[in-house]
Amino acid sequence: MEKKNLILLICTVLSFFTVFAVNAVMVVIPTIASEFHMSNIVQNWITIIFLLVVAVMSVPAGQISGKYGLKKVTILSIILFIIISIINVLVTSQEQFLACRFVLGISLSLINVTSMAMVVSAFKPEERGKALGINITGVYVGLSLSPVLGGILNYQLGWRSVVLFGVPFLFLILAILLTKIDEEWITFENVPLDIKGSISYGVGMVLFMYGFTILNEPLGIILTILGIIILIVFCLIELKQDYPVFDIRFFKNRKFLSSNFASLCAYLATFAVTTILNYHLQYIKGFDSQTAGIILLIAPLCQVVLAPIAGRLSDRYVPQILAAIGMALGTISLFLFSFLDSQSSLEFLIISMIIYGVGFGLFSPPNTNVIMGSVPPKDTSIASAAVATMRTVGQAMSMGILTLVFAFIMGNVPIIEQYYPLLISSCQITCLICVILCIASVFASFVGIKSTIN
Repeated sequence: MEKKNLILLICTVLSFFTVFAVNAVMVVIPTIASEFHMSNIVQNWITIIFLLVVAVMSVPAGQISGKYGLKKVTILSIILFIIISIINVLVTSQEQFLACRFVLGISLSLINVTSMAMVVSAFKPEERGKALGINITGVYVGLSLSPVLGGILNYQLGWRSVVLFGVPFLFLILAILLTKIDEEWITFENVPLDIKGSISYGVGMVLFMYGFTILNEPLGIILTILGIIILIVFCLIELKQDYPVFDIRFFKNRKFLSSNFASLCAYLATFAVTTILNYHLQYIKGFDSQTAGIILLIAPLCQVVLAPIAGRLSDRYVPQILAAIGMALGTISLFLFSFLDSQSSLEFLIISMIIYGVGFGLFSPPNTNVIMGSVPPKDTSIASAAVATMRTVGQAMSMGILTLVFAFIMGNVPIIEQYYPLLISSCQITCLICVILCIASVFASFVGIKSTIN
């Protein structure tokens, strides 16, 4: 196999398992919550704490991987992933479980950045859209198979089998990287790490994200405002740095800015949908995790089919238009999801999921192609970090919106039958909020079409 194609295969498999680590566990959250006696708010934090760490780490991960080498950082991250996965199955409390998710987030934040940057580095610009489309297909295959595999493994063997599922495959990837890939990609070898920027970004993001999830309390308002202030300070620090951890000046490029904003809005609008549908199927409809996982396969399967097609189309046509069409379909699907209740038919749910899957499958590859192609080749790790950051910040805030609505409508309670009407109302309100965010993503996709790509 040609070396660049082997790299693409490795990165696509890694993309699959980074998604699996999040989405397969999401499907088995009701089981985990039951074992560790978690409330509705705490069980949402199984997902949020992971995404929060990835969001905080993604920006410095770009500079770290560029300085020490994409391959080397990937290898170390895989080793950490394997170790923490094994520890995770031995935990005995909800605190220990959340701590493992925290460390897992560190390893996968680095993998998120390095895998995409390696693909961009290995392929010529005229092949990049197709390669990214295939790489993102790994994400969508993960989205497709995660609910099914997670549900089946949980139903047959328990949630610990879900956590350990990726370990043997990652051992294989580790062996291939060590024996078959000789190349190393170092773009910031003589560049000092931006410690001030990394710390201010991390502190600001943690305060903002945590505060956002508890905005129903006075402390939440204070922390959110404080986080925003520190993030503004971070931007000012970066503008004065010779070697910033994240070059704010990239956002002067309208293509880079608009596509990142579109990505942020898209993930804000869509990520909580999987949790909402999972809760609907397992709690409201009473399906077991295995059946729910099979039904949840529908939307990401559509994304798997469309991702490589959308990637190729983005090399031939205006990618922002393709992305806008995708998010317009996403808007329609979320509006339909806002009507889900105990009387909703399975046929209605399936049609809505197909529209959702087609829409998001059409959006992501073209949008990613614009972001990665709007910076000079030497800055691909930074652009990759931007893609990962927008995705994970959007995902974490999407779960934050759902958690916040839960807090306002349901309070901090276990999800049991007497609270199902409030659960339905909370999910409906969240979907309507996400409709607005989808519309914002549509408009953002159109901005910057006439700007030149570097």
